[in-house]
Amino acid sequence: MRKRKANEDHDSSFTGTLLDGSDLKQCHKKTDAASDPGGSGTAMGRRWRRGGLMWRLRRILIWVLGIYIAIPVIIKLCPAIQAKLVFLNFVRVPYFIDLKRPQDQGLNHTHNFYLQPEEGINIGVWHTVPTVMWREAQAKDPEWYDKSFQQSNHPVILYLHGNAGTRGGDHRVQLYKVLSSLGYHVVTFDYRGWGDSEGSPSEKGMTSDALFLYQWIKQRIGQKPLHIWGHSLGTGVASNLVRRLCDRGTPPDSLILESPFTNIREEAKSHPFSMVYRYLPGFDWFFLDSISANDIRFASDENVKHISCPVLILHAEDDTVVPFQLGKKLYDLAAQSKSLNGHKVQFIPFSSSLGYRHKFIYKSPQLPNILSDFLSATLPHM
Repeated sequence: MRKRKANEDHDSSFTGTLLDGSDLKQCHKKTDAASDPGGSGTAMGRRWRRGGLMWRLRRILIWVLGIYIAIPVIIKLCPAIQAKLVFLNFVRVPYFIDLKRPQDQGLNHTHNFYLQPEEGINIGVWHTVPTVMWREAQAKDPEWYDKSFQQSNHPVILYLHGNAGTRGGDHRVQLYKVLSSLGYHVVTFDYRGWGDSEGSPSEKGMTSDALFLYQWIKQRIGQKPLHIWGHSLGTGVASNLVRRLCDRGTPPDSLILESPFTNIREEAKSHPFSMVYRYLPGFDWFFLDSISANDIRFASDENVKHISCPVLILHAEDDTVVPFQLGKKLYDLAAQSKSLNGHKVQFIPFSSSLGYRHKFIYKSPQLPNILSDFLSATLPHM
């Protein structure tokens, strides 16, 4: 009896410690309340996450602002950086092409060679003969190409390309093909510091190289027509060259400017890259004065006041690199130039709907007629 009573007492004491479902829930609530007074743990977690995100965003913003402020300061302290941004000669596109093999670009009637405008400076040159001489040009040696200037009455175009890339740039190659098909010899080259040409770039050096090539061609063609075609930054080189030739009393037969600007300061201020700084106080002092400090001017607006040969300007309305209004402004200045009185000065705009932008005017089916009308001469029979 005592044993059974003891067992009953033990059982009752054991069952007395069991909790039903409602008691268990209340226990959990008390535990949660103790660990999270006021039930604010979840809200605090959300606030912590929001606070962490805001902190990261503020940190990113500070970095961006720091870089934004640092760039003009660095350029002002190291103006040579600005020169590199103007020339972009270190951007060699397309990559992985062999400039010694123009035939790889579909120019199998083109000869690659090198000339030395100054001691220690060798520049790469391409000479593309007119398409009508294509078959005859196959497997010919440099001497044949050299004599080809004299063996035909075909006119010559000296092409001066813009910044970045090389003489093998795709849009440039396509233009050589168009001009060659129209019956022109096309001579083009990479300025010193571009492509596989030696030396360092400068406005003076670029103009000197162009003058050397012009004289080299003149020695081979005599009185045959020689036209100068510049594109983009090459229009600044072209106007420098033609002004120098006109000052000497030996103007070229014509000057053709594709997508030109007035001067490098106005172009730099209008370029898309300057958009984020254009309205920054001191923009001229930070950026434009740094260009001038490198003796870079490309002042075509001044040059046209001294040029005395026919001038043709081609510009697409949707050009975002060199705004259309700069080409139109240059034309207005040329049309008023006393030195150009009696010479044909023509401006050809290309509608935005055509999509030629900065470097695709060569696609225009009207280009042959434009050149023929401007040069006031019948194109060679093909």
